[in-house]
Amino acid sequence: MKSLLLNAFDMMVPVHQSPGLWRHPESRISQFDTLPYWTSLAETLEQGRFSALFLADVLGVYDVYGASAETAYRGGLQYPLLDPLSAVSAMADHTRHLGFGVTASVSYEHPFLLARRLSSLDHLTGGRLAWNIVTSYQDSSAKNMGLAQQIPHDQRYDRADEYMEVMYRLFEASLEVGAVRNDAETGVVVDPDRVHPANHRGEFFTVPGSALTHPGPQRTPLLFQAGASPRGRQFALDHAEAVFLIGATPELVRHWVDELRDGLEARGRDRHAVKIFAMATVVTGTSDADATARWESYRQFVDTEAALALFGGWTGVDLAAANPEDTLEYVTTDANRSALEAMTTLAESTGGSAYTVKDLAEFVALGGRGPVLVGSGDTVAEELRRWATTADIDGFNISAAVRPADLERFATFVTPALAERGLLSSPQPGDAPRTLREQYFNAGPHTAADHRASSYRPAPRS
Repeated sequence: MKSLLLNAFDMMVPVHQSPGLWRHPESRISQFDTLPYWTSLAETLEQGRFSALFLADVLGVYDVYGASAETAYRGGLQYPLLDPLSAVSAMADHTRHLGFGVTASVSYEHPFLLARRLSSLDHLTGGRLAWNIVTSYQDSSAKNMGLAQQIPHDQRYDRADEYMEVMYRLFEASLEVGAVRNDAETGVVVDPDRVHPANHRGEFFTVPGSALTHPGPQRTPLLFQAGASPRGRQFALDHAEAVFLIGATPELVRHWVDELRDGLEARGRDRHAVKIFAMATVVTGTSDADATARWESYRQFVDTEAALALFGGWTGVDLAAANPEDTLEYVTTDANRSALEAMTTLAESTGGSAYTVKDLAEFVALGGRGPVLVGSGDTVAEELRRWATTADIDGFNISAAVRPADLERFATFVTPALAERGLLSSPQPGDAPRTLREQYFNAGPHTAADHRASSYRPAPRS
């Protein structure tokens, strides 16, 4: 079996995926707004042989439940929220190998500015940066940006396609390889002949000039995409190098994986050109009994009302007035369609049963939308192996219920069990530093020849 890639899935907030668990005695998440919290976590993840820390982000509040944000505020539900790019440089300075996947929305930030920030971080991390491309799914985000409501779902992706064209022009075409010379003899810092304007004028964006920041070690940062809606999957086929999927069973995830790999082949890309990650929340300990006891203890801290508020924010569906025994039904919204689809139509199509509101609240309250794996290091390692084999995935985004304690225990108990089985492909402490793309693909630092970004790159001069 191929070895696995591991990312930690987190967010710079009091509550990420498990509402109420901030109250657990082992939680240190009250320190989420301090730099030592994040640099310490980065060091732990590197020691635990994680490839990257994947940082989620939203640009609004969860105000669908009860038509109010009060539940989100009260429960610290992804609020307050720090900028995920803000601590990356410091975390990179405390590590040699750990990559950083930062979420940035193409709906509400101009590409010219974002290209500058991402290229800067690619330099400052030594090429260990990934960009999780999102189109955002909250009406509250759109309203804070001056819109009456969010851009319709599929139109967001149409706009994102053009956004990526601008980014490729800025990352790949604007400054040629060798443009930055720093030649003291000739007095040339940048060769003007190797700097080119973007010259982009499209339906959504106009960017005439050259990039402000020269390309980092990867030129285009490693490209993540997390949308599992049909339009989101089409976007991934065109642009992604890594995809993040969330499903409750490996069979459900396999449904998406097969579609994705078939679609890559149909587009002329290698069937395995995209690394695919599934989410899992892991609760582990010295033994199965220890892990189970810990898991059971978590239940007394869950906040099921906040869990329904989280679901409402994901899907645009308000369940505040619903009966706990009501069955969820799929409806089309302009929010996060894959979240609702996973709980309804796709769950049924893969042999599962539809969720009631009560089921949903209990499920989301511990671990969000993905599976929760409970057991000793050996037990969890075998379950991760089963998942990877059944779903045909390349790795996992590991989420913690109690933060950062669950990630610390993963590094203590699960990482050695995976290493003993030869299931880890991430760097070891003594290895030479490499870019994140090199770690993921064991190839060069730049996008592969069959990736769209490569077509923008000028041929190297002698």
